[in-house]
Amino acid sequence: MKATAGSKLLPDLSNWNPENEETWDKGLAWRTLWVTTYTMVLAFATWYLVSAIAPRLNDIRSTSVDLLTKEQLYWLVAVPGLAGGALRLVFMFLPPIMGSRLLVAFSGSLLVLPLIGWALAARDTTTPFWVLLSLSFAAGVGGGSFSGLMASTSYFFPKRLAGTALGIQAGVGNLGIGVMQLLLPWVVGFGLFGTAALTPQSDSQGKLVWLHNGGLVLVPWVLLAVALAVLVIRRVPVKANFKQQLDIFRLKHTWVMTAIYLMSFGAFSGLAAQTGLIILNVYGKFPDAPNPLAWAWIGPMLGALVRAAVGPLCDRWGGAKFTFIGGLGMTAGTIVTAMFLNPTSAKEFSGFFIGMTIIFFFSGFANAGTFKQMPMIFSPRQAGGAIGWTAAIGAFGPFLVGMALSVMAPIAFFIVCAVWCAFCTCLAWWYYARPHAEMKS
Repeated sequence: MKATAGSKLLPDLSNWNPENEETWDKGLAWRTLWVTTYTMVLAFATWYLVSAIAPRLNDIRSTSVDLLTKEQLYWLVAVPGLAGGALRLVFMFLPPIMGSRLLVAFSGSLLVLPLIGWALAARDTTTPFWVLLSLSFAAGVGGGSFSGLMASTSYFFPKRLAGTALGIQAGVGNLGIGVMQLLLPWVVGFGLFGTAALTPQSDSQGKLVWLHNGGLVLVPWVLLAVALAVLVIRRVPVKANFKQQLDIFRLKHTWVMTAIYLMSFGAFSGLAAQTGLIILNVYGKFPDAPNPLAWAWIGPMLGALVRAAVGPLCDRWGGAKFTFIGGLGMTAGTIVTAMFLNPTSAKEFSGFFIGMTIIFFFSGFANAGTFKQMPMIFSPRQAGGAIGWTAAIGAFGPFLVGMALSVMAPIAFFIVCAVWCAFCTCLAWWYYARPHAEMKS
């Protein structure tokens, strides 16, 4: 569409260049950001649907022989991370191939499948484990789409606003985790959208619950996201085939930033998925044990808000400083948390919660910092690919954390996590944050 002087028509995106005020439409860029961010909230909520449902599955299976083991529950919560990471490796190549509008609409449409699938499976307390595992993998599409959505949005903003735009999108998008974990305990208490007629389940105390509402509640909002993508978003002239996009893997900084993002978002996403089960398994043996669902949403919500708030600060002072500060804080938080993973009473939960809160809080710093750094380190097209790739590896966090916790004690896991955070913090300092660093960003 051609732009005319003084008109409000969308500009011709064939010569779109955010670094040139004459070929950049600020209004279109921000409208695109809000639509993709709204879609990302729903994507993250879908991705973490299983982590919110899993702690309740045995509760409604208490009268059945089909109780799930602790290892099976860890697997259910971990598999969306495996799927999300794997699918991000696909989505990272799609923005310059499909274009933003088609990609966002396609991503939203795919969310409907796991949402309806879990709604059906949760109604049947005898649903076999392999079916639940398949649906957990399907939920990973919510995490996978992140690489496409973030890379696509990066095309719409100049470098000077990259930290703000990507910080807002990722930070607000990450709120989907807390939204799901906060929303599900409420919506399972009544018939939703006229679904009271659907067979509810009985929990261990004999109360009726509509666990299938966890999936159903998002379906109308997902359909709205698809419609908004079609009506609002346009394609920008950033195109590249699969082979051309592989050049990022020849760059050293692609691998350095991948390691750092695996620390920041890998730990954030992994612990966000597993916090409820960690609380259940570590503190659930005590008579006055804390309710996992009452606490699990707080850390992810805090980390997401911090990420959104720190984005504009990264534009002002540089992302590397915040990545480094975030790494220091996450290292300290993992050490504190490790001190409260062999409790003798539920009173020690406050120390555990403080440690986890420190981790989530500073993950917001590191996550915001890395996404400011990448548009500064790489060219526009390479930045999109680097964002997609690092996001893909970071998305394996829920799987890696889940698998680690299924084979080692929580205290051993957090010691390993502390060592990894310290190593990546050193990388951030040496390559990006120190005076005379190789690549100031």
